[in-house]
Amino acid sequence: MLLPLLPCLVLCLLLLPLAVLWRRRPSQDARLSWLVHLQHRVAWGALCWAAAWQRKSLVRSTLHAGQSQQRALRRCLQGAQSPRCPLRGSTDIGVFRNHLPLTKASQLQEEESGVQLLPPTSNQYRGEVSLQATLLGLAALKKTCPEVLAPEGTARVTPSSPWPYPLPWPWHALGQLGPAGAKDPRALLLEALRSPGLRALEAGTAVELLDVFLGLEADGEELAEALAAGNPGASLPRRAAELREALEQGPRGLALRLWPKLQVVVTLDAGGQAEAVAALGALWCQGLAFFSPAYAASGGAVGLSLWPEQPHGLYLLPPGGPFIELLPLKEGTREEAAPTVLLAEAQKGKEYELVLTDHTSLTRCRLGDVVQVVGAYNQCPVVRFICRLGQTLSVRGEDTGEDVFSEALGRAVGQWPGARLLDHGCVESSILDCSEGSAPHYEVFVALKGLRNLSEENRDKLDHCLQEASARYKSLRFRGSVGPARVHLVGWGAFRELRAALAACPSAPFPPEMPRVLKHRYLAQYLQRRVLS
Repeated sequence: MLLPLLPCLVLCLLLLPLAVLWRRRPSQDARLSWLVHLQHRVAWGALCWAAAWQRKSLVRSTLHAGQSQQRALRRCLQGAQSPRCPLRGSTDIGVFRNHLPLTKASQLQEEESGVQLLPPTSNQYRGEVSLQATLLGLAALKKTCPEVLAPEGTARVTPSSPWPYPLPWPWHALGQLGPAGAKDPRALLLEALRSPGLRALEAGTAVELLDVFLGLEADGEELAEALAAGNPGASLPRRAAELREALEQGPRGLALRLWPKLQVVVTLDAGGQAEAVAALGALWCQGLAFFSPAYAASGGAVGLSLWPEQPHGLYLLPPGGPFIELLPLKEGTREEAAPTVLLAEAQKGKEYELVLTDHTSLTRCRLGDVVQVVGAYNQCPVVRFICRLGQTLSVRGEDTGEDVFSEALGRAVGQWPGARLLDHGCVESSILDCSEGSAPHYEVFVALKGLRNLSEENRDKLDHCLQEASARYKSLRFRGSVGPARVHLVGWGAFRELRAALAACPSAPFPPEMPRVLKHRYLAQYLQRRVLS
């Protein structure tokens, strides 16, 4: 797949050491050398050529989605490791479904059995979709914002990258500042702060970028001192003064005060990111566009984002690998309703659960991610993410879904004067042994901006909003079978610690899908220990 890029790649690699040496020489002005410009033009020429090739390939495959999925299924079955696989040589979807029943991923089963039931997609298929997402995403972003990816116009501020596939040529040739593979978040942020002319910020996920801005506010003086001490010249001390002045004006619009030419924020979309995107857009990144090159689930790219100018969160499900099926859900419920359908059979307006097949173990896994079909690209569906089925609260069989709870919490926080929701997590009271002497209920932990204490009146508003959002919850509350939700305010560092604990798990996917409903006591205790009010 990368073979057509080899000549341009070799030229880029040959130009890299010369460009680096040239840039180390003293310069009479701030302009980049002609060699750096040449390297940038060659890299972009190769990328645009590869993106055009990928676009044509995507158009062909989506025009005949059924045939494309047959080929994807054939590759999947041919890659099966078991020599006795009864499906070898067959691509009949009925036989495939009969021999391989659906498996429901369960984090609890993983931990108890030691077996990973959430199958990552194969490296081959992950690379195919991830490469498409990166090449087409970069090309679409450049077309929408031509100046965004100019030399030294982009900086990544987290160790992880939002681009699903690592491109083979030097990143800084395409405009990115900072050393490749850098792991120190502080060093990455300082590099970005030294460059007031940035046009794009990159972060692995929105929640990671939220941590960056919260840390910037908390450690602003230390960062300013590090900037001032970084160079005896006048530019960096002046930049340190600009940082202090920008921080003094508060969080709203901070990114544009620090980088006046900034146009877009690039993060990789996955489950549990919506609140961070909303908080960033309302405060620190106000006035900026957000772009995600892909939707990631189960540790790999699943959906492609081809339209930066469209509302955030629309993704095309491609017909190549991994092999994707859609499980219809019943009207008004989140239960399985019928056999799976292929991509070309998806109906606009309907909700489906994503099903992926892993070629290594031939596991048809229900990912738990629910999407709604909002349009079509040739014969393939364009979808938006709705919720995750595993993220439900149920203390009396009420099954309050992630989307229902998040909507109710958003309405409640909107009634708390001056408050902006940054993050939240929920726990059923039995997990924390909080039901002694009371009916089972929800324990809710929230991180807020603009509010340092929660009154009882504020806490009660969440329960009222939950009753308005769910008739089943309201009925149980009226009968006293379920107690009122208890709301706790935690410091923003609590969720950062929780994410670090999740990322430390050996089987953790990237990007880490931020859980909203915690099923294990040790995870909930990361939040419980940091309660402020």
